[in-house]
Amino acid sequence: MLDNLSKYKIILASNSPRRKELMTGLGIKYSVKTLPDIDESYPETLVGGEIPVYIAKGKADAYMHLIKPDQLIITADTIVWLDGKVLGKPQDMDEAREMLRSLSGKTHQVYTGVCLTTKTFQRSFSSVSDVTFATLTDEEIDYYVDLYLPMDKAGAYGVQEWIGYIGVENITGSYFNVMGLPIQRLYRELKTL
Repeated sequence: MLDNLSKYKIILASNSPRRKELMTGLGIKYSVKTLPDIDESYPETLVGGEIPVYIAKGKADAYMHLIKPDQLIITADTIVWLDGKVLGKPQDMDEAREMLRSLSGKTHQVYTGVCLTTKTFQRSFSSVSDVTFATLTDEEIDYYVDLYLPMDKAGAYGVQEWIGYIGVENITGSYFNVMGLPIQRLYRELKTL
């Protein structure tokens, strides 16, 4: 599958173990290359899915001077969107607990923006999933934060971890998008290159 990609050396510009796992599942050859200190700020006027697309494009732009003609760079960013606000990666354990309390018993959106970049073109898209959490107890939140240390995850949770097993009541949209990469949509986009 995806024989059309044989003309490219594919580079996943992400250190996320979840994104690596999902890319590997596609069965395509790729390498990982990341740059330090990429600016992930965005204009305050952006909302929802506009935010991770903007950040994914910014990440891609940081590679523009390094891209060789036969390379395809894949960048991505994921945010949790609750009541019109972004829940990013928590700064500490207390903020992680507070984020999970705010998600408890509510439905939020997970947006992932993806950018495909070569020397001659750039294409980006976003995917959204609605995630409904059960009401979580403080004991459950403490257990998860203390054991799983979700400081590297938007919204302070990984759907593929314990909190997802016990807390996620419903997902409308791609489960893999909630993990950090809408792999089915990415596959469709890659087929058209």
